[in-house]
Order: sequence, then C-alpha cells, then structure tokens
Amino acid sequence: MMPVSGDSEDGTVLVAERVTEVSAVPDDAATLKAIIEAAIYITDEPLTAQQIAAATEQPLERVKEILRQLVQEYAAPDRGLSVRELAGGYKMSTKPEFHEPIRQFVKKLQPPLKLSLPALETLAVIAYKQPITAPEVLEIRGVQGAGVLKTLLDRKLIAAAGRKNVLGKPILYKTTREFLIQFGLNSLAELPTLKEFEELGRLALSDAEDSLMLPASPEQSREPAHKPEHEEDRREVNA
Repeated sequence: MMPVSGDSEDGTVLVAERVTEVSAVPDDAATLKAIIEAAIYITDEPLTAQQIAAATEQPLERVKEILRQLVQEYAAPDRGLSVRELAGGYKMSTKPEFHEPIRQFVKKLQPPLKLSLPALETLAVIAYKQPITAPEVLEIRGVQGAGVLKTLLDRKLIAAAGRKNVLGKPILYKTTREFLIQFGLNSLAELPTLKEFEELGRLALSDAEDSLMLPASPEQSREPAHKPEHEEDRREVNA
C-alpha cells in the first residue's frame, strides 16, 4: 500500500491508502516460462495445461503456447531430455534414443525395477483385452495368475473396472494412468504390437539377470533349467 495525498474543499490535506495488487506470478514471459518448465521437471505425474493455468493464474491459451515452445525447444538434438505429452498431461523425460545408454548407466547404480515374465504376460493380456476378468485371463494364459494380479494392483498398473454381468459377477480389470506413464504412452491407441511387448519382456528379464551378480547356491544349481508354469505362478507374488 502507498499513501496518496490530496486537498479537500476546506483546504484540509487528506491522506488515503492505495491498495496495489501483486500477481501470484510475474507477467514477464521469460519468468513464467521458467516457472512452468520447473514445475514439469519436479512433478512425478504429468501436468495438464489446465492445472498449470490454474496454479499460475494465467490464461489457458498462454500456458498452451508456452508448453508448445518447451516441447519444440527440448526436441533439439543437443538436449538429452524431452517435454512430452503423456496421459493427457506434460512430463519431462529422457529421449528414446538415449534409453539404452541411460539403462546401462542406471544398472551400475542400483538394480532396476522389474516385472517377471508372467506379470508382463498378464499385463499384456489386460492391456489388449480390457476390461477383462481374472477367469478370462486364466483362459488365455492357461495358468493361474492370482499372485500376478495382486502384484499389478499393488504397483497401480491395473485397477478394478466394475463387475461383469454374468454368473458370479467377477471383477473386471483395466490398465491405469500409471500404466501409460510407465510405458511412455499418451493413450491406449499407442500400445505397441504384441511382438514389441514380448521384446519388452525379454529386455526386463535381461536387466534382471544382469543386475543379479551373486553366485548361485548349491540348491539353486541343482534346480532344473526349465520349471513348469504352475511352479512359476506360485512365486508370482514376489514379482
């Protein structure tokens, strides 16, 4: 607030206070752009243009234009990161062409998070056939998968989608927004082919084997090289 003086009709000096409103975010375009860039960087979940506009108290069209500029600028070949539209929002991530070098780098820091092959198979069935029930997944895979479903639910890759209107009313399952984020998809329309999904499974298994540097115990060395699928499924809860 700042004082404002003036003279009344009788000559008395009046002092009033002028209230100056300060915007939550500076109008300076460069500053606003930097704030939006930082917000995309620090958040785990993709931010929508509407969320950013509401938080910065800026017009939606202005925010969309800044997001467009950021996407274009980060697409430059000398940038290791990109700003992409994922699951309806914007997120900063490494560029696909650098995934393999970064994967090798991270593997040297800590064991990678992974899904077992049964978990990947079940996730693929749900992704391509959703909504689908557990008995229907069993029919397609040919093995029990209760442990795998629990793992996928715990990791928020799938979620319940109501119940099917048949005898017993079994629960229907579908993939989640987290699934889109983890697999770098903007929508289910971008799902890879089944062959590409199988390649993801082989990469996951390869990463897991490379990360386990411990020698096998005598008991492990005596185990058969190939185990029946029902034995694998009893251990799926540890996926």
